[in-house]
Amino acid sequence: MSEDENGLRGRVAKQSEEAIGKFAQELLESPVISGALSAVFDTRERATRAQEVAMSALNLPTASDIERLTRRVRSVSQRLEGLEDSLDRVVDQLGGFAGLDKRLTGIEESIARIEAALVAKPKPAAKATAK
Repeated sequence: MSEDENGLRGRVAKQSEEAIGKFAQELLESPVISGALSAVFDTRERATRAQEVAMSALNLPTASDIERLTRRVRSVSQRLEGLEDSLDRVVDQLGGFAGLDKRLTGIEESIARIEAALVAKPKPAAKATAK
């Protein structure tokens, strides 16, 4: 495409956007259109409330009930993930204590050998006193 065609296309697009914007603004400012939109939204709200009452009477969950339940399940899921992470950290820390347990066992065994050696060692004889 040449620059003239791009320029023409750009101007047409800009003018079209401006025309559509003005038309939409005029529609929104029109009392008839705004009244009709207001009536449509009021009717929708009443229909939604009627649907919720009917669903409740049939003991069926409404969309808002399902949405609340979904949020609650997500919340519980996030809390469980946090607990899992905490538990993983505790397990990792306890893994470090396993080496400590082995070292303590070794120390206890060494002390037991030293005690056994001290008990088995003969006592030095007492020096005879000179008369």
